[in-house]
Amino acid sequence: MAAVKETLRIEGMHCASCVAAVEKSLKNLDGVRIATVNLAMETASVEFEKEKIRHDDFRKAVESAGFKLAPGKTSESGDDTELESELDKDRRKVETAKRKMRIGWAAVIPIILWMLPEMVFGYHFLGKLGFDIGMVALAATVLFIPGLQTLQSALKSAVHLSPNMDVLIAMGTLAALATGIVSLLHQVGVGPAFANFAGVSGMIMSIHLTGRYIETKAKGRASQAIKKLLTLEAKEATVEKDGKELKIPIRQLQKNDVMVVRPGEKIPTDGRVIDGESSVDESIATGESMPVEKKPGDPAIGATINGNGLIKVRATRVGSDTFLSQVIKLVEEAQGSKIPIQAFADRVTAVFVPVVIAISLLTLAAWLVFPETFYSVAVWSSGFIPWVNPDIGSLPLALFAAIAVLVIACPCALGLATPTALMVGSGLGAQNGILIRRGAAIQTIKDIQTIILDKTGTVTLGKPGVTDVAAFGDFNETELIRYAAAVESGSEHPLGRAVVAHAEEVSIEIAAAREFGAFTGGGVKGVVDGKQVVIGTEKLLSDMGIETSTEVERRKNDLEEEAKTVMIVGIDKKAAGIIAVADRIKNNSAQAIGELKSLGLVPVMITGDNERTARAIAAEAGIDDVIAEVMPADKAKEVRRLQESGKRVAMVGDGINDAPALTQADVGIAIGTGTDIAIEAGDVVLVQGDLSAVVKAVKLSRATFKKIRQNLFWAFFYNVVMVPLAIVGVMHPVLAEIAMAFSSINVVTNSRRLQRLDI
Repeated sequence: MAAVKETLRIEGMHCASCVAAVEKSLKNLDGVRIATVNLAMETASVEFEKEKIRHDDFRKAVESAGFKLAPGKTSESGDDTELESELDKDRRKVETAKRKMRIGWAAVIPIILWMLPEMVFGYHFLGKLGFDIGMVALAATVLFIPGLQTLQSALKSAVHLSPNMDVLIAMGTLAALATGIVSLLHQVGVGPAFANFAGVSGMIMSIHLTGRYIETKAKGRASQAIKKLLTLEAKEATVEKDGKELKIPIRQLQKNDVMVVRPGEKIPTDGRVIDGESSVDESIATGESMPVEKKPGDPAIGATINGNGLIKVRATRVGSDTFLSQVIKLVEEAQGSKIPIQAFADRVTAVFVPVVIAISLLTLAAWLVFPETFYSVAVWSSGFIPWVNPDIGSLPLALFAAIAVLVIACPCALGLATPTALMVGSGLGAQNGILIRRGAAIQTIKDIQTIILDKTGTVTLGKPGVTDVAAFGDFNETELIRYAAAVESGSEHPLGRAVVAHAEEVSIEIAAAREFGAFTGGGVKGVVDGKQVVIGTEKLLSDMGIETSTEVERRKNDLEEEAKTVMIVGIDKKAAGIIAVADRIKNNSAQAIGELKSLGLVPVMITGDNERTARAIAAEAGIDDVIAEVMPADKAKEVRRLQESGKRVAMVGDGINDAPALTQADVGIAIGTGTDIAIEAGDVVLVQGDLSAVVKAVKLSRATFKKIRQNLFWAFFYNVVMVPLAIVGVMHPVLAEIAMAFSSINVVTNSRRLQRLDI
């Protein structure tokens, strides 16, 4: 059965344990092939058999894990209404988190002011009974008003046997609140004497809510790149119908509509220029700031900005088929994917909360079974740690340590480590014309040793161009090109078109030619300004009675040694000069290949050309290793051969015959100016059609993976160091919660530093 993909929005996830629960529930559905949940994006990417599953099945599966499926799917088309809804939802999340934080601190600040005299001077404002009542009342206010959602989430996840981080917070805060209730009961003659940690419970919850607010705000900023893409689309279009101009909403645009785009306006959708000339700012698509000149026949990308001229563009793609929509789709897919390094973190977080609860209970038991051992630690540490108070007794100290273990352990940082870095990296890539289709490529690229470059269209322009012009006798190079271009303007041969294009590039006025004639496999002739002009092979010129000199022969042979096609130009029975044509390398290919070498990669050019031609082009580009005379179907075999020799291989190509090789390679990098099938086969798609984008992709991938490794290191390091400190009772629960919140915030802010990367 054919599988389809859908992206679902999940509400209520807070940590990696939530992710594991939702993934498990979705994967258990019959017909689901792949389910990947992204904590940072709060989405689930699901691949499933449509015949077996209804949308309601997803809702039930998500609810069975204790969460909620948001209505609708993610937008791939940039629809205004959906976009505004998403942006409003993000703003509401931040505002809600801020409100809860403020309510929490409004109650906690009085708690702190009330506790300080008791801690420093042993003075209880309003007496011990009043103090206990005040602590319990204020703490309960924090727990059951702004913290109620956290407690409800904890209960729900516990009931569904998929405990999340909220369970740890709930257990820690409720246990601390319970000590205040016990102390209060003792004041009225019921229950034993006990240290009152109720104020601590309020502080823990308020710090937790503060961390949530900062994390929510930071996550929103981390995902700004994809939201920025969604806002780029024009809101309306001016179309020409029946000789009149009409303004219509972008959603009403149809294929083949003629759009009128004035200077400074956005091109509403993808199309082709049919009238007018202008420069267009395509930086949102390619990352390049230099405007691109557009004339009739040139393609235009939707959402790019028209420069200084009025142009008319015929719409070729609308809605979800546009370039911008496809970019958004690719970025969302990348952000929703997982990379191999995440697998270990997933295994840890799957059992994280139950293990932490077990450690907390074992801590409590250990303190009660071996009171003297732990008490001696408390006495020793009280000498330099002010919050450790051995005088409160073994049971309060044991509970103090157990609560600290609960609130300091943090699965959030582990869950955010990879997706936040991938989210920022893929968004930054999209802004620079680098589309990461599969997140795993981020990890694979760092291990690449060999990068195979298809010659035609990747290293070279993919079409012939004039490389050398040499004039002899009484003629100069400008005259030579003028006469040659005049005759070749009547030819449809690629070599002839190259000569005409060269004349236009160097601004040589092309004269009119008469009596045009073409000779198959030989060349062309014509009359320009009354002069007989012949362009072609040595044999054609000989047949036309034009002799070539030794100098012409020598220059011709030298150019042919460089694998160039040489045309001799004869004017009025004299060999006036030669024009050499070849598939030229792109302007920055040599520089880009030099940078790839500096990054430790070995570039290899692959081509179907003969060895001599291939070597000549490779030498010009600075490539030492060449695989020549390769049939299109055999490119994948060459990739496999290098892999079997122990190399990690990336393949860069743009043609339909590159698709198998792109798929075979460890990383396939598709030039976006190529065919759709090649783009579909690539792990990374480059909107720019030159090799400088490959260098950018390598730098971006390495920088993103570096951030992922840093995030995972600090997430694991934090838990490994902090939990033992909590076990032995030297970590105050409030400080533990501060450290826990900081670990999550640190992961998100560290990922956001990627936005400063200059690629």
